Parts: sequence; structure tokens; C-alpha cells
Amino acid sequence: MKIVILGCGRVGATLATLMSAEGHEITIIDQNNDAFSRLGKEFQGETVIGDGTDEDILRRAGLEDAGAFAAVTNGDNRNIMAAQVAKHIFGVRKVICRIYDPIRQETYNTLGLESISPTIVGAKLMRDALTNPSMRTTSATQSLAEGRSVPLTPLPRERGGALTTGR
Repeated sequence: MKIVILGCGRVGATLATLMSAEGHEITIIDQNNDAFSRLGKEFQGETVIGDGTDEDILRRAGLEDAGAFAAVTNGDNRNIMAAQVAKHIFGVRKVICRIYDPIRQETYNTLGLESISPTIVGAKLMRDALTNPSMRTTSATQSLAEGRSVPLTPLPRERGGALTTGR
């Protein structure tokens, strides 16, 4: 899948490297050329220098043909704006952004913008580590945070074979 990533900080570079290693076609955008030094030698994608909220830069990155877009800069406003441009102007099917502010994240999720708040994820991991040490080894969130695989738990099925949804 063609994926465009905005932001080549620690998260963006790691995400780009992971997705590239999985065989995805990656283009990563950053305003600072030095940021691309975070990409490992194994990174097989493209880099674009520029403002990821600018439609021309997004076009140059190939967003018109992308199946997914991730905005992971250190600025909530930039991530939100770029994600909205990707979703509404370019029609990218899968768009996700990082939003540090939990209140802002809740607002934009309500408006249909898919996002992850590292503030909430980090706080929940800390809570689990402090209050329930066994969660450190069994929590899917903790496993992901530590880069370990997450064991899949089968969904409960009714006698007829249909999935039980709890509704």
C-alpha cells in the first residue's frame, strides 16, 4: 500500500521504517532535511521536504494515489489540518493523526477524524504499571509500547457460530 507520513521525528521515522520493512511504499514529509537522518539505512521509501499542510507538497508526495496517511508531527494543529486535507481534499481512505491534547482529540474524533493521543496512551500505561503490575506483561497496550507482539484473543461465539458483540 502507498502510505504518506507527515513528520520525520522519532515516531514518524520509526513508523516509516516499520512500514517500509513490511513492503509498503512509503513517502515521508518533513520541513527539516536533517530529520531524515533518523531513517535507517534499511528505509526504502521516498522523502519530501516541505510543509505537509500545503496541497502542492502533498501532491508531490503522491497523496493522490495513497491508500493511507499518517500525520505525526509534534504539532496538534498541523496534524489536524493535514489530516483534514488528506481526508476531504485528496479523499484518502485511511487517515490518522497524533493529537497530544486529549480534549482536542475527543472533539476531532467526534467530527470523524481518527486519532491517537500519546498523552492518554502513556497515562494508561503508567497507571497500569503502577496499580496492576501483572498488566505490564499481559496488557496489549503495554506489549505494543514495548515493541512486543500482542497475543490475539478469539472473540466469543454463540452456539450458531455468530460472533457475540455484547449488544
